[in-house]
Amino acid sequence: MSPADANAAPPLRVVVIGYGHGGSVFHAPLIAATPGMQVAAIVTGAAQRQAQARREFPEARIIPSIEEMWSSASNYDLAVVTTPNKTHAPLGVRAVQAGLHVVVDKPLAASVADAQQLLAARARAGKILSVFQNARWANDFLTVRQLLAAGVLGRVVRMEARKERYRPAVRDGAWRERGEADEAGGLLYDLGSHLIDQALVLFGQPTSVYAEMEHVRPGSQVDDDTFIALGFAHGVHAHLWMSYVARRPGAALRISGLRGTYEKYDGDPQEQMLRDGLRPGMLGWGEEPRERWGHLSADVGGLHVDGPIETVRGQSERFYSELRDAIRTNGPPPVDPAEAVETLRVIEAAQHSARNKGMVVRVEV
Repeated sequence: MSPADANAAPPLRVVVIGYGHGGSVFHAPLIAATPGMQVAAIVTGAAQRQAQARREFPEARIIPSIEEMWSSASNYDLAVVTTPNKTHAPLGVRAVQAGLHVVVDKPLAASVADAQQLLAARARAGKILSVFQNARWANDFLTVRQLLAAGVLGRVVRMEARKERYRPAVRDGAWRERGEADEAGGLLYDLGSHLIDQALVLFGQPTSVYAEMEHVRPGSQVDDDTFIALGFAHGVHAHLWMSYVARRPGAALRISGLRGTYEKYDGDPQEQMLRDGLRPGMLGWGEEPRERWGHLSADVGGLHVDGPIETVRGQSERFYSELRDAIRTNGPPPVDPAEAVETLRVIEAAQHSARNKGMVVRVEV
């Protein structure tokens, strides 16, 4: 669907449930920047976040409670669930039962069982359900997919990916820092959801999972320094790191094949751009300077290439434009929720591996 076609139809009315980091930095700005969509309402009970939502979206209705939103659900077309992980599945189920299409922030649910209940409810309701795995549109990942499609690296043998931060102090009261299993806190669910999803997009389902999940910060109740090794068919391996104690992070993404290697240290700039008020369509959106480009060493067309390679522009806005088209045409969503269930299977296998020190969990493909 072209932007002109999107503008010709009445805009999809979106209610954003939750206005923390995900709702305010990612979802609401990207929705507002998508032709054919509007932020019609925001659900948040916190006074400070209500004030922020009014400033940033003065035309949107600010709803103080989820129960009040359900009573007016017919006023909306799409619900975006960007609340604590343990609420993803129950809110998603309630939303499809209310007749709404649904986006759930990653992870889809706190467990495979909860996710399957959500998929069953969506099937009964006949609504579209998708998962905000926006790292699929990160600049380094798009660059890698382009290189692999062109065969530049040859047969891939190893993927290394990192999402590393330096946050040595536990954030008191933050749900992501709580150790209860049903909270689905910690790095494996948070940043690991992105890295695992990327590996599965590239290589399919793994045949083996090994994990180390450590609590290294004083007072930490959740995994805050985590490593996962995934084995795939045809000898491909993916090594994934997540950490809150890395003052000097390693390469964000490194892919090695028999004919070359691509590596990139700097992460995608889109999140910071959104924080700074830049939006899709504005000059410079998703672009990065040459000094942040990745490095390619490969044999291409009989020539040896060894140097910087321009990064494909990050395109997080594609998630909502593709979702809009899916809703308009009853087509496939930008992220199939069944794929998000497979990511949860890997997470649960990793948890089992970590609980049984050194165990490699075999996965049926």
